[in-house]
Amino acid sequence: MKIAVCIKQVPGTTAVEVDPATGTLKRDGVESKLNPCDLYAVETALRLKEKYDSSVTAVTMGPPQAAAVLKEAFMMGVDEGVLVSDRKFAGADVLSTARTLSQALTVCGPFDLVICGRQTTDGDTSQVGSETAELLKVPHVCNVTEIFSVTDRFISAAAIMPRCLMKFRMELPALITVDESIAEPRLPSYKLKLATADRKIRVLTLADLPDREESHYGQSGSPTRVIRVFPPEHDVKKERWEGSGQETAARLFALLDEGKYLQNPR
Repeated sequence: MKIAVCIKQVPGTTAVEVDPATGTLKRDGVESKLNPCDLYAVETALRLKEKYDSSVTAVTMGPPQAAAVLKEAFMMGVDEGVLVSDRKFAGADVLSTARTLSQALTVCGPFDLVICGRQTTDGDTSQVGSETAELLKVPHVCNVTEIFSVTDRFISAAAIMPRCLMKFRMELPALITVDESIAEPRLPSYKLKLATADRKIRVLTLADLPDREESHYGQSGSPTRVIRVFPPEHDVKKERWEGSGQETAARLFALLDEGKYLQNPR
């Protein structure tokens, strides 16, 4: 079985500026890390690899420095890494990102199973996985919590729904996004770090994709636009009270009562 896992490099800090003209994050010079939800996708792929003697390819879209997350994936046990990088991909929304990933997966595939994290910390849309599956024209299920078995034709698993836990059997090739409850991600291995230090990363640009129409990618291929961006307001006030427990309790009660935080206090 051939498995692909989609991962992403995201800012490792909340102190990130937004370009007011484009509405996109300014990523240059910002500390970055592997998207936390993608760690569960990598772990899921590696457990399937160990159980079914599969190969795992990690695919990421981003600037050249995004290769760092592929190296981290190597240290966890991933076999191959693909970096989809081109300035023409910059400023992509979820649809443009999904289109780029689906094209890259087509070039590197075919894959029996594609695994994605539930969402990214810099976008939080939870849409890229589903849209990628639609563009690949393969069935998909989101929020998978457990995989029971995988055969040459089907995957049997469970997924958490708003009001129930759904058990399903889906024909391959397919795509799933995994919930954080599926498995505990392993730590990168120093031994694998040494063993994979010289492992080559395949780089794909627009010229390598089947669809080379520039208007389908990046900001020009994004139907959604950020109209307004503003930082959250910080108006937290701190006070330090001294006194006995009875005195501070009475003062706290009066403060809550005055602010109408209490219902029928008397």
